[in-house]
Amino acid sequence: MNTIKQLLKSTLFFLLLLTGEGVIAATIETSVDRNPVSIDDSFQILFTASESPDAAPDFTPLEEDFTILNQSQSSKSSWVNGKSSKTIQWTVNAIAKNVGNITIPVIKFGSDSSQAVAVTVTPSNNTNAVDNSNQDLFLNVEATPASPYLQSQVLYTLRLYRRVDIAQAQLTDPELPDAVVEKLADDSSYATKVNGVDYSVTERKYAIFPQKSGKVTIKPLILTAEVVVSTRQGFGFFNSTQTKRVASKEITLDVKPAPTTFTGSHWLTAEQLEVKQEWSGDFQQMKVGEPLTRTLTLIAKGATVGSLPELSSTKTDAQLKTYPDQPILKEQKTTDGLLAMREEKIAIIPSKTGNYTLPAVKIPWFNTQTKKIETATIPETTLSVVGGAATAPATATATPEASTQTAQSTPIIQAPAAEQPTSNWLWVSLLLALGWLVTLFYFLTQRPALPVVTVDNNAELNLKDCINQLKKACADNNAQAAKNALLAWGSAKFNATSLGMIADCCDARLHDEILQLNQVLYAKDAPAWSGKKLFQAFVENNARAKMPAVGNDGLEPLFKL
Repeated sequence: MNTIKQLLKSTLFFLLLLTGEGVIAATIETSVDRNPVSIDDSFQILFTASESPDAAPDFTPLEEDFTILNQSQSSKSSWVNGKSSKTIQWTVNAIAKNVGNITIPVIKFGSDSSQAVAVTVTPSNNTNAVDNSNQDLFLNVEATPASPYLQSQVLYTLRLYRRVDIAQAQLTDPELPDAVVEKLADDSSYATKVNGVDYSVTERKYAIFPQKSGKVTIKPLILTAEVVVSTRQGFGFFNSTQTKRVASKEITLDVKPAPTTFTGSHWLTAEQLEVKQEWSGDFQQMKVGEPLTRTLTLIAKGATVGSLPELSSTKTDAQLKTYPDQPILKEQKTTDGLLAMREEKIAIIPSKTGNYTLPAVKIPWFNTQTKKIETATIPETTLSVVGGAATAPATATATPEASTQTAQSTPIIQAPAAEQPTSNWLWVSLLLALGWLVTLFYFLTQRPALPVVTVDNNAELNLKDCINQLKKACADNNAQAAKNALLAWGSAKFNATSLGMIADCCDARLHDEILQLNQVLYAKDAPAWSGKKLFQAFVENNARAKMPAVGNDGLEPLFKL
């Protein structure tokens, strides 16, 4: 009877499992590789699931607004920390039929379904390529905006159009004096039509930050590649290569200076900016002598880490001891430009109870989207210190009740008065221990002294001192002091003995600033020197040096056929 009951329970449990699997639907996410997209360009629609859906997808609803070029399916499984995961992805290459905001419809996977996603389809972006449409290989470049503000982000887009196979492609980078140039995310490839002719397009983006106002020109980019040519010889066709070189047009930017209405001490431009604070505990229930960490974070879209100002420069009450940590600087490269982040951690230790007010943190900045001056603010923060371990009653003054309990809980064992040998043995043990200590002391003092091993932290301290001296010299616009600080830093960092040698060890922007300082120092009628740009480039150079390597940015792997 018990066996039958067990069998029925197992069958019922198994049926419940099967029913549960049928009820839980697979989650299918929809995304696109680019948005917006031109009506002439192909793009990818991705359907991603973490488990197998009910059935194969039916992409028929896509054909109403899109032309499907091809589709594929891939899957990936992994096993991490004892847990397995699976990803299934369907990729659809498509071209939109109409311009405007188009919705990718819900796609049925049997009883499961995907999400609907909107995509913006723009008119043809190949107007600049029409003049070259009779060529097999050409470059098209554009810069947005054409009239940026000083130190603001310019998106520089390069497109390589080709209808032939190429190999060993080499492409120059944008050259612009007095500017920071950063290559953005990975290149993208797609197909398009120019005047009815099919082309394969490789798109690459850069972020450019002009450091000087006025008209500046981005030199043409040069592409050198081996073009595969098919020739007919006798009864067959043979492939050979020809070296071809093509150039883009040059682009001139009209860089505007900072508006005169901007009164902040630190000029900062961004498309979006946010500043926030976090605490490691309750800052309204602080304890005397116990630290609490305040974290200030500044995130700016369309800015470099070198342009972000300090956040914790304001002084606090004398009763609050502050211990700032080294700032954390990060940059993220996206298809829309740079995303910069500065994080500062400050440990705060109160020494007295009471209420203390931390002043507001205000970051004035120029919004390049609205063309308006804005201020990001963290309001005043009031700390309440309510007490701590130091204010508790001393444990040495025990109450009579505690003393009585201690006396009662610890029994006193008294030895009989007649047992004198115990006392004698105690004196003998003490004498023997004393003799052993004297002997040990003699041998230790007679042994040769071992060499003392010391850890030399002077190099790291010297570097920090050099950086602090350079910061002060740049703030005071003292060119000679800045030179001395750079020489000391370069000697400790690179074993370099001149400004020229130090410049060769730095990135392009700091390299130019150091050479400019060198010219100011040795010019007869040198203009007044400003150290702000030098130290900004120095901070940015150090931040990039600490970032992990991201691999080779060469063009050749992207043109693999």
